[in-house]
Amino acid sequence: MNATVAIAKGTNLFLLLLMTNGKLILGIDPGTNIMGYCLLQFSNNKYSIVDIGSLKLSKLNSHIEKLNGIVNFIDKFLHEHKPDILAIEEPFFGKNVQSMLKLGRAQGTVMAIALLNNIPIVEISPRRVKQSVTGSGSASKEQVAAMVGVITGYNTSKLDADSTDAAAIAISYTLQKISDTTSIKKSNPKNSWDAFVRNNPDKLVK
Repeated sequence: MNATVAIAKGTNLFLLLLMTNGKLILGIDPGTNIMGYCLLQFSNNKYSIVDIGSLKLSKLNSHIEKLNGIVNFIDKFLHEHKPDILAIEEPFFGKNVQSMLKLGRAQGTVMAIALLNNIPIVEISPRRVKQSVTGSGSASKEQVAAMVGVITGYNTSKLDADSTDAAAIAISYTLQKISDTTSIKKSNPKNSWDAFVRNNPDKLVK
């Protein structure tokens, strides 16, 4: 069952959520061994997961084969579901240069296929995703998965972290539009999604 955010029509938040109403958002947590994906629909102020899972690529022998697997999967997925937006986690800096290069190639491959299909792309930092969905930029993957379940009403207990991370990326796209438009400071915990849920339990219906 979906979670519904019941918001009064006179509020700016309602109007901002309306901007993304009816959109199909494809969230991607890129990777060359495991790539999480989630097709999220935001309609009538409800978040619903249309499709979610992870593409397993670790058994493929070479990095090129893995990139080809991503190409085939994403191209087929876009043609079948025709999402309105691709929300993808942006590159981050790590100590392992080789891992960073491989991750960057995976991200670039997904983005290239989206561009070929004329699908707008939004990059969101890992910290911004966590901040938007849980209210904390340092939230654990377990906390992210739990909030994805609360927001969407989807049973996330049997999903892997790559899948729930992809869902969080898609969700954070809508919440980022709210944050950007209203100039909410990420450092202010009073304006976080976590604070909204905590302070308005009657407005979140499972």
